[in-house]
Order: sequence, then C-alpha cells, then structure tokens
Amino acid sequence: MADIRFDGKVAIVTGAGGGLGRQHALELARRGAKVVVNDLGGSVDGSGGSSEAAQKVVEEIKAFGGEAIANGSSVADDAGVAHMVKQAMDAWGRIDILIANAGILRDKTLTKMELADFELVMQVHVFGTFKPIKAVWDIMKAQNYGRIVVTTSSSGMYGNFGQSNYGAAKMAVLGLMNTLKLEGAKNDVKINAISPVAATRMTEGLMPPEVLAKLAPEYVTPGVVYLCSEEAPTGAILTAGAGAFALSRIYETEGVYLGEGGLSAEEVRDSWDQITAEAGQKAYFNGGEQGQKFFRKMAGG
Repeated sequence: MADIRFDGKVAIVTGAGGGLGRQHALELARRGAKVVVNDLGGSVDGSGGSSEAAQKVVEEIKAFGGEAIANGSSVADDAGVAHMVKQAMDAWGRIDILIANAGILRDKTLTKMELADFELVMQVHVFGTFKPIKAVWDIMKAQNYGRIVVTTSSSGMYGNFGQSNYGAAKMAVLGLMNTLKLEGAKNDVKINAISPVAATRMTEGLMPPEVLAKLAPEYVTPGVVYLCSEEAPTGAILTAGAGAFALSRIYETEGVYLGEGGLSAEEVRDSWDQITAEAGQKAYFNGGEQGQKFFRKMAGG
C-alpha cells in the first residue's frame, strides 16, 4: 500500500511545543502537511506561558523544508482559539486536521484537592478540546473532509490514584467524541481518540529513566498519524505506548429482564451473576443501540 501522505493538507496541533504534540507536528510536516504549532509554553501545572516553545518546533519543521507557523494561544481562551484558526485560514485557506493534545496536571487526592485544581484541569482538557473543535467544525463540514484526534487517558477509562480531576476530564472528551463521530459522518469528518503512555514533562517524575526511554513520544505518534489519515476509522480509542498499540472499547453485557411487577433491589442482587455475565456482550456505536436492547428484552427477546 502507498505511504500515508498529507500533501495539501493543513493541520493544527495543540500543545505542540514539546513531548507528544511536538512529535505529532513534526511527523505530519515530514509527510507533507502544513502545520500550526500551538503551545502556550506554560508549566506542567498550567502557569506561565509564551510561544517560544512553539516557535522552536516551527524552526525544526522549516529546517527540513516543511511549512509551519507558531501560535501561543491558550486552548481554553475563546479569542486565542479564534486567532489560531484565523492564522491557519489566512495562511492556507483550509483546515483538515486537528490534534487536541494540550494538557496540564494538578494531581492531588480528593481530600487535598481545591476546587480551583479541578476547574483548571477541566478548562484545559475539556474546554481546551471542545473550543478548537467547535472553531474548526463548520470549516471541515463545508470541505466535506476533516480528521480530529482527541487525547484521553487510562486515568479516565480505568482510574488512577490522585487524578480525579484529570480522569474526569479525560472521560469527558470521549463523551464528546462519541457524539461528534455521529454528527460528522455525512461530511466525512472523522474523530478518534489516542490514549498514550509516553515519557513527557507530565510523566518524567513518575518512572525511572530506563523505563522512560522505552516510552518515547515517537512510539505513540505513528498511531496518531494513522488516525489523521484518509483511511482513518471514526470513534476509535487507540491506546499506545512503547511501540505497542491496542483498541479500547466500552462493552455492555446482554443482561437480564426482570420484569416490572414487584421489581425489587433483592431481585437485582440475586440476579447479579446474570446481569454481569460476559457471554453476548457488545460494544455499541451509539446510544440508540442500547435502547433497542432494552425494548427487545421488554418484548421477550
């Protein structure tokens, strides 16, 4: 099969001044994409910020003959996001790819967590994903083409001690994806999620150096590049790290119909093994499929 190329395509990569975002931006540019390199340049906890980090990546791209422009906007700021999109449209007249990668951490147990720690993480990860998507959505629909990659985490899908804010935010972006995969389908706007395990500023203090070396960001980027391609699926959650890739799905068991008359908590308790039996479980593509199952069971199916 032919190599995946992005000649003539325009990409925006948020949080691309380092780590995963930098690798994504560099690889898209190597494959022909024109790239807006967005990075606030702040610290891991979201404080501070400048576009110097983004400019350095732009210089790397230009050094190998690629095209790129830097943007230092916060992805949680309405005016900043509008300016980022305007930069792309003014320079190249279209936007084909958005990788929503920007993120911060404010890790604390719930007992120690302040409301501000929760709100800021939600602003950056949830609104910082939604606002760029909203800003490019109608552009992509008008083109009848678009590829969006959001960034989720095992912390959201499976849990991680001390990350209730981060985990909640990372599950929220999956809820956004699950609806937009349906709304974008008729205009060939596809949206997928990457769940990376990688050595970045956000993880460098959590593992020893020899382990971090095996979790280089460039081992995740090939999966992201595929999700940006014309052949991409939609609604997929791709997990990636150390050169390994897997698909994460939410499954629902077939369950059991207990009837309506005299239904009690005790019946639910006593039927728990049937309710949770894995035989016949399915991964639904939309919420209506779950509803159909319940109507079928109610009718005796």
